[in-house]
Amino acid sequence: LHLLGGNLMALLLARGTLAAARCWRGDQAVLRRSRVMKQVVPVSALRPLASSVAAYSLDLDPPADPATPRHDWTRSEIDAIFNQPFSELLHQASAVHRQAFDPQEVQRCTLLSIKTGGCTEDCKYCSQSVRYKTHVKPTPTLKLNEVLEAARRAKAVGSTRFCMGAAWREMGRKKKAFAEILEMVREVRKLDMEVCCTLGMLNEVQAMQLKEAGLTAYNHNLDTSPEFYPKVITTRSYEDRLQTIENVRNAGISVCCGGILGLGESENDRVGLLHTLATLPEHPESVPINALVSVDGTPLGAESAPEPVTALDMTRMIATARLVMPRTMIRLSAGRLDFTEAEQALMFFAGANSVFSGDQLLTTPNPSDDKDQALFDKLGLQGKPAFKEAVNVRHERLQAPAPGPIRITHVRRQ
Repeated sequence: LHLLGGNLMALLLARGTLAAARCWRGDQAVLRRSRVMKQVVPVSALRPLASSVAAYSLDLDPPADPATPRHDWTRSEIDAIFNQPFSELLHQASAVHRQAFDPQEVQRCTLLSIKTGGCTEDCKYCSQSVRYKTHVKPTPTLKLNEVLEAARRAKAVGSTRFCMGAAWREMGRKKKAFAEILEMVREVRKLDMEVCCTLGMLNEVQAMQLKEAGLTAYNHNLDTSPEFYPKVITTRSYEDRLQTIENVRNAGISVCCGGILGLGESENDRVGLLHTLATLPEHPESVPINALVSVDGTPLGAESAPEPVTALDMTRMIATARLVMPRTMIRLSAGRLDFTEAEQALMFFAGANSVFSGDQLLTTPNPSDDKDQALFDKLGLQGKPAFKEAVNVRHERLQAPAPGPIRITHVRRQ
């Protein structure tokens, strides 16, 4: 190594920025972070680094490029990312997150159950299924004025996305109910808020009608991996869910699709869920990561629930999602009451940039608006404005030309 007496690369290695660096390949350098992370960059891109040691505190080359997200991940690649040392995973995810998003911005969303209970599905975690005896009782669909009042309250406390959920297997032939929902979407959109719905399965025509009404996003979670899914739900297939996602995407509506940790799945199943999401034709606009909230009366109630999800479980999932889907909003969703403020801060650092606010998340408890505001104040976070997309941020020093050759021959970790 002959570059500033070796000080530059020593500093980069000390920060964990590069696991190894190898040159030459003509006029290109091969930067390798791990067994699966490799990127070839022009040697000219390294030249600005020689101008100022002060710049070395930032990443030389992140493991994922937010400007050009990949859709061809292999499951083994995602598994290697997921299972690397926690500190390295966290470092990489934070670096990528800062390239696509303002790390101090976290979107606050509000989720309202507009039709509660009475669902015919057999999802083992759900309190709204008619198959289980839980504290939830079926209620009729809320009226338009009730929904608008809730939306105005949500906006007043800082929410910029308003989500409406109905406990249905599918919209089917619910023409009257669907017409009411379309009117809700139109009116909430007039409040200058992002509008999201989760109504079960949709066909192509229904998706187009929601788009025309002004719907921003549609939530339809996959819940877990294709392999583990039949152990959780039998009344709707994985393919059914993927078809609804395709219908929504084809209508030009943003897809919100994620999963739940703590259903009894293995880490391999968590990797499988991320692989499915990261290899869709378009990455979901947002990915909710939920921790199971056990509800008495369901097959996954408190007495029979699997091992509880830890903060490290959640953070590892969030960080991996950030790396394989760098321009996607990662929504820290159900189960936040089980995590301390410090643990939630770790999740934000790993790439989570959205939360659901309000003391009720459909039928389960959630941190209140006041508690979330206090957390934001402690961490120096601010709300993300509505309709603000990820940005294309490439480090200026990787593009700025500079005279003079730099040749890195090899680096050996001591």
